[in-house]
Amino acid sequence: MSTEPSKPARTANAEFSAGGVVVRGDEVVVIVPTRRGAGGTRVLALPKGHPEPGENPEQAAAREVREEAGVWGELIESLGEVAYTYERKGHRISKRVEFFLIEYRGGDPADHDHEVEQARWMPLSEAAHALSYEGERAVVMRAISRRPSGL
Repeated sequence: MSTEPSKPARTANAEFSAGGVVVRGDEVVVIVPTRRGAGGTRVLALPKGHPEPGENPEQAAAREVREEAGVWGELIESLGEVAYTYERKGHRISKRVEFFLIEYRGGDPADHDHEVEQARWMPLSEAAHALSYEGERAVVMRAISRRPSGL
């Protein structure tokens, strides 16, 4: 019999994703996913997605940034997690997303994948108010506060 605490079982109603706040000077890359938000509204978001088998959160965030935003960079640090719930086909889903601060090194937002309508650079200060989701706006504010030059 083990004396270690058991880990909670992963359920179909819980998800984990990883994403990036990619900064270039005082700008951040944002995306408009093809998947709409509640009520069919267009969403302005940060790149994020589920880890593939064998990926850690940092690797998943870097891959998702490349795929969804067409850019890559140097992972600086974790900006923490955002937790929320949403509904899919009548079921409530609990989701956690860990975001990482990533310093831009190359690529072009025009090179995004088919899951994204548009990827573009936006001033960090504007993104802190314009992103569709409160948790992502808070993550951008954390990124602003951790930038060496400040804004």
